[in-house]
Amino acid sequence: MNLSRWSAVQARLGLAPGRRSLHRHLMWWLLMPQLVLWIAAAFVTYSVAARYANLAIDRSLYQSSRALAQQVKPIDNGLLIDLPKAAQAILETDPDDRVYYMVSTPPGQFILGNNTLPPPPPIPNLELDRPYFYDGLVDGVPVRVAALYLAYGDQSSPQHMLVQLAKSRASREELARQILIDTVLPLSGLILLMSLIVWGGIRAGLAPLARLQAVVEDRAPNDLAPIELEAAPQEVRALAQAVNSLLAQVQESVSTQRRFISNAAHQLRTPLAGLKSQVELALAEAQDPALRTQLQRVHESATRAAHLVGQLLVLARAEPESAAALGRRRFDLDRLVREVTAEQVPRALQAGVDLGVEDRDAQPLPVLGNPLLIRELLLNLIDNAVRYAGRGASVTVLTRAVHGQAEVVVEDDGPGLPAEAGPDAHQRVFERFVRASQDGHGCGLGLAIVKEIVERHAGHVHLEPVQPHGLRAVVRLPMATD
Repeated sequence: MNLSRWSAVQARLGLAPGRRSLHRHLMWWLLMPQLVLWIAAAFVTYSVAARYANLAIDRSLYQSSRALAQQVKPIDNGLLIDLPKAAQAILETDPDDRVYYMVSTPPGQFILGNNTLPPPPPIPNLELDRPYFYDGLVDGVPVRVAALYLAYGDQSSPQHMLVQLAKSRASREELARQILIDTVLPLSGLILLMSLIVWGGIRAGLAPLARLQAVVEDRAPNDLAPIELEAAPQEVRALAQAVNSLLAQVQESVSTQRRFISNAAHQLRTPLAGLKSQVELALAEAQDPALRTQLQRVHESATRAAHLVGQLLVLARAEPESAAALGRRRFDLDRLVREVTAEQVPRALQAGVDLGVEDRDAQPLPVLGNPLLIRELLLNLIDNAVRYAGRGASVTVLTRAVHGQAEVVVEDDGPGLPAEAGPDAHQRVFERFVRASQDGHGCGLGLAIVKEIVERHAGHVHLEPVQPHGLRAVVRLPMATD
């Protein structure tokens, strides 16, 4: 088998490097020797059984041939055959395990029996009164033949008599087969039991790896806490320690980046606020239309930059370390939604948007989280809806309990996401600095902040289109239990 063919076999069995299962690999190398040993044991058992069956049949044939020779008695220069019909019937009675006999005087003078028995092979040093055994065919039936050469006559004219007794090999093969079955069946049971023990041992040995996999899979993408596997074997602990070392390096790098963004945003807030104030004063005093246009553009840029800095600060607070430092408490989400919506009504009126909360039976929606972060979440959702719905649109906010979760829905009847944004735009807009539309003055961080805060609270957020036009943002947070 060449190398490429062996590689194909390995790939088919799942043993190719890079794609093989460790469990399957260990099972393969532990069970394959057992299978080879089982086949070898079966072959050796059958060979030994056949040899001992041959010995038993040869001994029986020898005894029978001696008994038959005793029935042929030399007298003077002839032979007296004393073989009753009953004895002949006994020799030839079993059709499945027939016994054939022949008495002759070499070289080929037939005296008694079946003259179709095959002659014995050439014997270099012939010994009288010693049995010779060989295999042959009688009427197409394989037989085992015993040949016995005897001397008769006087010393002046010695002669030889050949007594042949043959028996079909059916009894020998049946005996060997029965011995093989009686041996292989218990051996197969032991092999099966050993395979189950090996399988259980491999599963128990690889269980720490499965636990490590479960620990890693259950983590959030930004959870860089160390992995704890103190009860695992040394090899798995070494792997976990290597992963922990890598996680620590990544956490240090991410923390450094976050601190830089937070510090830079803090440092930028004051000069940007001062720049906006100076531009507003200049706008109030400027009389030249061209100068006012340029100052208006500077003011819009400063406003946009201040908005970006504010969102960067919110995003920094939404990170795991900052969110954990802010703490959590139980509060009523429905009441917070109504407060935030009421605060945004003046801005919505200024933008020509009808903003309101859907009337329903007021029911508290207790959640466990950080009210400041949830407030930022709601502000970003409402701000996005007001900003992109367009003048004359309506924005409706509602809250409800759905299957043990608190749900907040912000729905507008604006244009929705543009078709050129692509079919996956509803998912991509939650990425940082991704904007589905170039309208407005956003920077692509609002929905990224929403997603970050929702994930910090073990919730879920998604966007869905509204027919015939519009967009709906749905946020689900776990309700607090008593």
